[in-house]
Amino acid sequence: MVATEITNGIKISVDVTYEAAHSRPQQAYYVFSYRISIENKSDQTVQLLRRHWYIFDSVAGWNEVEGEGVVSQQPVLYPDDEYQYESFCPLVSEAGKMRGTYLMQNKSDGSTFEVRIPTFELIAPYRFN
Repeated sequence: MVATEITNGIKISVDVTYEAAHSRPQQAYYVFSYRISIENKSDQTVQLLRRHWYIFDSVAGWNEVEGEGVVSQQPVLYPDDEYQYESFCPLVSEAGKMRGTYLMQNKSDGSTFEVRIPTFELIAPYRFN
């Protein structure tokens, strides 16, 4: 299931995959990859400056991660542009969730604003059986 949210004309979509080949359940190591699509539906040129993640693991609890850009990039998106990237999140349990924000800059006036990253679940598929 794809999670989607639009903030200030910026559409964020997230698609998650459980990476069974990279996970080691016997050692409490579960890997989830996610593909994020950032679409500029506004009439302004914007740049992604920072990310701020809230990561929940059903065993380890909450963790925060903050930093510049995404995957070492600070993409500029013109109106109707789309930027995609993939990353991953390891957990010590087979269930968790992530949510967060991107700090964006309006390139025409230098103002900044936050864009919400929708909450998405990290659940190993066998949990549904």
